[in-house]
Amino acid sequence: MKTATTIILSLLIAVASCTVTDNAEHGKSFTQYVNPRIGTGGHGHVFYGANVPFGLVQLGPTSIPQEWDWCSGYHITDSTVIGFPHTHLSGTGIGDLHDVTLMPVNGTVKYARGNARNPESGLWSYSDRSCETAHPGYYATRLTRYNIDVELTATSRVGFHKYTFSNPDSAAIVIDLQNGGGWDRPTQAMVKRISDTMLAGYRYSRGWASDQRIYFVAEFSTPIVSLDFYADGTATTATDSCQGTALYARANIAAQPGDPVYVKVALSPTSTDNALLNLNAELPHWNFDRCVAQADSAWNSELAKIKITTDDATQREIFYTAMYHTMVAPSVFCDVNGDYRGADGKNHHSDDFTCYTTFSCWDTYRAAHPLMAIIHPQLTRNVVNTFLAIHDQQGKLPVWHLMGCETNTMVGNPGICILADAAIKGYADDIGRAYDAMRQSAMLDERGMKWRKQLGYIPCDKMKESVAFDMEYDIADRCVAQVAQMAGDTVGYNYFLKRSRSYRHHFDPATRFMRGKDSNGRFSEPFNPLSSDHRNDDYCEGNAWQYTFLVPHDLRGLASCFPSNDIFIAKLDSLFTVSSALEGADISPDISGMIGQYAHGNEPSHHIAYFYTMLGEPWKTADRVRQILGTLYTTAPDGLCGNEDVGAMSAWYLLSAMGFYQVNPASSRYYFGSPLFDKVEIAVEGGTFTIIARNNSENNKYIQNIKLNGQPYDKAWLDHADIVAGGTLEIEMGNKHVKWY
Repeated sequence: MKTATTIILSLLIAVASCTVTDNAEHGKSFTQYVNPRIGTGGHGHVFYGANVPFGLVQLGPTSIPQEWDWCSGYHITDSTVIGFPHTHLSGTGIGDLHDVTLMPVNGTVKYARGNARNPESGLWSYSDRSCETAHPGYYATRLTRYNIDVELTATSRVGFHKYTFSNPDSAAIVIDLQNGGGWDRPTQAMVKRISDTMLAGYRYSRGWASDQRIYFVAEFSTPIVSLDFYADGTATTATDSCQGTALYARANIAAQPGDPVYVKVALSPTSTDNALLNLNAELPHWNFDRCVAQADSAWNSELAKIKITTDDATQREIFYTAMYHTMVAPSVFCDVNGDYRGADGKNHHSDDFTCYTTFSCWDTYRAAHPLMAIIHPQLTRNVVNTFLAIHDQQGKLPVWHLMGCETNTMVGNPGICILADAAIKGYADDIGRAYDAMRQSAMLDERGMKWRKQLGYIPCDKMKESVAFDMEYDIADRCVAQVAQMAGDTVGYNYFLKRSRSYRHHFDPATRFMRGKDSNGRFSEPFNPLSSDHRNDDYCEGNAWQYTFLVPHDLRGLASCFPSNDIFIAKLDSLFTVSSALEGADISPDISGMIGQYAHGNEPSHHIAYFYTMLGEPWKTADRVRQILGTLYTTAPDGLCGNEDVGAMSAWYLLSAMGFYQVNPASSRYYFGSPLFDKVEIAVEGGTFTIIARNNSENNKYIQNIKLNGQPYDKAWLDHADIVAGGTLEIEMGNKHVKWY
């Protein structure tokens, strides 16, 4: 008899043969188009496993950590498995999390991570890639060392494991509280027996997140015959509870051949009591197949918010996989009763908003949050309130926030950009409170800001990455200025507007590049615009070529630095046509996805192609956008040209494929590029916003004219308010270079 899981998988395969028209008419699953392996190779660093949209739990395999490309826990080139943790990061450049790892075993094992040179050096096993599979909300593989079939699914706060032992000699499920991500080290852990079928505990750790704490309960479908504990490298005599730093708990069970054993593991950021509350609220049953179906339904509901019409199956697969990637994070970081762990390390409660974490702000402010504002307005409101709570608890808005901890990773004040963008679009209930949080965060004498106040710019002889910090601060300052204007603070508006132009200090008219400048006003020497010294020069994950164009908030001001507009456009043209060579002893691996010196593999370049539309040459934007869409996003495991960056890379694709992109976070304007699909239907608060591209093709990639709700439209941009109100945008495409505005 087929299980429900088998039936679901069969239906997914069958539905894959349906046409797009069938899908649109009959409302069938969009999850069939998602390929979770995209981004698991190369430098994509994506999560691969089972989760639901924006869930705390990301349940999947973790390999023996090797290099940078293993920081998500999974890489397509490595089939080792040390266990199945409940938290992962997706697309970042740093390894952390991997909390509360379960590993089914049989026989005698060594309680350590192990290494691939010695099969008996630890718990690890090879994963049989011939039977490994994943789709949204579900993961399965076979552990070849133990001959155990593994299936995983999840709710928002609960991971659901299904283990089938073929030869259950001394069968056990090990709870590993030692091994986390590559940067993570445990500081304290505990496991205790609650009943014959339930364990509870916690894991505290220090890594990228400096004081990470996660609590859990684990409920087994079969009685735990006995418990063995291994703490800090030593077997203990404890039988019911144990504390330690590097802690393993082996739950011995009486498994039968072919008879599945189930384990439900609920997480909480606040307490084991709340972990149990989460378990009972989200997964009170033992029906694994029903949970798989519910996870699939949750994903389908979110993916259905954008419906595309296209005959290109490859682009459809890329599109919905990209959309899937944008919804791995931010991750819910509160219990079902509203309790959450704050940025001050204390437990708080809120009935007014849902708290989230995993904010890669430097990456996501550019495209992921503008996309979120369109299709996830309530999530955007929750993010606003989460940011304000973080500000109140730690004294500033987040930079890169993880599990209640400020990592201060990356440059500038990107949290300001996210909050301002949401406020400008109407998602902040209290503009005064939002403005106060932005203004205070922008005035702190940290991370180079004191030099900006004293000299007007950050000198390169006082700190590394001075150009990058200064120019990112500029973007944030323009955001503060716009919200100051909304709040009625004219003095603040003028102050931050002036400060947003400090990039001019770095522009060298002789070389026509942005350069480091020392505290005496001299440009740094030697200078090579192709040079990169990763995190150790005047730039951040880039070079002078990319950073010369990092002025999305003041394009006219940037252009005025050049002798003429034509010379500026020629410089912009050359960005895409010069050699892609990079020079230096430690070239940043983030400078990737090269078209000339345009680096699509990292976010500081993402807005640049849209400058042409803003400068009156929209056909050049169309050329470059179609080139990027068509060559730098594929269906292969290395189908992303850089880190996914918590949805940032995919969000650029989604917006650009629909035909527009928000260049400046201090406005609500999405500038036109070149729509990829014949029709796009976006579910918005006002109903449906439909984009129809007529005569669209590879050759007819240039916009000829536009109508909005039946009326001629003569602007280079589309306002956020026009999108979320619902309506119809009709775009006539052709092969002629036309300026319609």
